[in-house]
Amino acid sequence: MTHPIRAMIAGTGSYAPPRRMSNTELESLVETSDQWIRERTGIHERRIADDSISCADMAAAAARSAMELACCAPEDVDVIVDATITADYLLPSNGCLVQEKLGLFNAVAFDVVAACTGFVAGLAIARGFIESGMYRKVVVIGSERLSSLTNWSDRTTCVLFGDAAGAVVLEPSENGSGILSTFMKSDGRMSEWLQIKVGGTKHPHKREFAWDGSDKIAMRGTDVFKVAVKEMGNACLKVIEQAGVKPEEVSWVVPHQANMRIIEALTKRLGIAPDKVVINVDRYGNTSSASVPLALDEANRAGRIQPGDLVLMTAFGGGLIWGAALVRW
Repeated sequence: MTHPIRAMIAGTGSYAPPRRMSNTELESLVETSDQWIRERTGIHERRIADDSISCADMAAAAARSAMELACCAPEDVDVIVDATITADYLLPSNGCLVQEKLGLFNAVAFDVVAACTGFVAGLAIARGFIESGMYRKVVVIGSERLSSLTNWSDRTTCVLFGDAAGAVVLEPSENGSGILSTFMKSDGRMSEWLQIKVGGTKHPHKREFAWDGSDKIAMRGTDVFKVAVKEMGNACLKVIEQAGVKPEEVSWVVPHQANMRIIEALTKRLGIAPDKVVINVDRYGNTSSASVPLALDEANRAGRIQPGDLVLMTAFGGGLIWGAALVRW
């Protein structure tokens, strides 16, 4: 039996900075408590990059790890897609910085800006490149240094975010494994619900800038929660339907690690057992585009994901934008 060419995940990798910031440490910054944070988010600690670790550094480390697992030589990489909202510079792209750090000089590199959904968007892009025959080896990265965009005086957001990177290497497969389906959707009418207002070209920093937190992440948490559960669920059902399988056939769900309550509500809606859900939000917090590949790499290296497993990935972020991907391992 012949199978269509699919984009197969040949290797996974991740990186998290060594510094752990506990909930107790946050108690000295804002009016909060370890119990309050755990009960509402499920987060116990998060990783914070110091000044010596840039977003591109983390992205390169994760990509290098994925390439080693995939036995992928630098000269074989055709495309680098780095999903991030915390690139080292406005120009050039983080992807080009990763290219230089790893010597991937046969590749084209660029960034995807889709907030927490960036990695899933990168998978959809890589799928198109590989299935069309345009490219063979694509490195997709999700990398974030969210601590640099966190308002450490806002207790509703500062308890959520952390720094990390995750990556995969994708290559053609004709044995039935690989990305079976992807789905992406957005709604810009809700763009102000999760936003960094100041720092772009519309509202640049000015000499008299008040440093009032408007250049940091602001979120209407309750509103975002409701839409996230609904639309991630819809996206998951869409890719399951597109692939011609049933929800009960899914082996693993790797959701965006934003909040335990969102994850629990999502999997309950899908009717998927909790023991099929990969969770590490308790140890890393919300790492935006890095959260899905970070959790995926941990599960893969622990031997939890086996050949033939159906792996469902989904994410939701500022835009608002959401998506899902279903992969045969």
